[in-house]
Amino acid sequence: MVQTMIKTKPLTLIQAINDGLKVMLTEDENTLILGEDIGKNGGVFRATVGLQEQFGEQRVVDTPLSEAGFVGAAVGMALNGLRPIVEIQFLGFIYPAFEQIATHVTRTRTRTMGHYSLPMVIRAPYGAGVRSPEIHSDSVEALFTHLPGIKVVCPSNAYDAKGLVIAAIEDPDPVMFLEPMRLYRGERNDVPEEKYTVEIGKGKRLQEGEDVSILAWGAMIPVALKAAEKMKKENISCDVIDLRTLYPLDRDIIAESVQKTGRAVIVHEAHATGGVGAEITSVINDTSFLYLRSPIERVTGFDVPIPLFALENNYLPTPERVVHSIKKVVEF
Repeated sequence: MVQTMIKTKPLTLIQAINDGLKVMLTEDENTLILGEDIGKNGGVFRATVGLQEQFGEQRVVDTPLSEAGFVGAAVGMALNGLRPIVEIQFLGFIYPAFEQIATHVTRTRTRTMGHYSLPMVIRAPYGAGVRSPEIHSDSVEALFTHLPGIKVVCPSNAYDAKGLVIAAIEDPDPVMFLEPMRLYRGERNDVPEEKYTVEIGKGKRLQEGEDVSILAWGAMIPVALKAAEKMKKENISCDVIDLRTLYPLDRDIIAESVQKTGRAVIVHEAHATGGVGAEITSVINDTSFLYLRSPIERVTGFDVPIPLFALENNYLPTPERVVHSIKKVVEF
């Protein structure tokens, strides 16, 4: 039996995104990237570093400071056979483009009765924990999961980041690709050098457990894992699920996990009210209500604008807050 060895290289999450972009720019000449300072500067976080030098100014396009303008331009490009990837410098800067996304990006397939789709990706760093100024740290994924017509994905490690960004670029419909900037350079993972994809819409079990399900994504995954590690000392085992895609949610993995443990703690750094955690609670109610042994707990940011960096740690969920909720559901 001949075994094929897969070559890997250790990459940070942001290096893996750069690698995935490079793969697709090389493979498909219709793929291009648009955004502010993404060319010579390589983007504010260097996600596109070296790409303009390799693929030219017509494929890696520095745009004027106008989110609505270059998202709108990407709509036209996608309608005419290109595969644009838009970089928003911070998710909190996307608000001027929200009108384009809500009224054009998400609606083209249904508006044209399926005659046209928009194969475009909108990439945006999000989240607190890196001491950014006001608005830079916004975590407003729920604004987009509420819009039918656009998928929303969020990797938490380098392997998933490369596989998901390639899957997003190949998707025939628009994808919002959220990048937890707190994890950009947090660790390195072995990432295959070759092209591969991670299926959009599928979550992943990171740790097997029997007593409580912890459901999280993005920068909250390390927080969830640290909390689960603390619970081991108290003989409480946690089933840790990385949802990876927020729309559409992987209802199967949520139901399978909660029906096994009978308890659920949902962790996200966005505000609680109207957050994705509320939708996950509804999924559990629909699929697993009779299995529940305690009320569902949510550990989230607070319902205030994300504070300036001096108070940032007071806003973000911590392993200690997650541990508190785990004990609450176990001891109910």
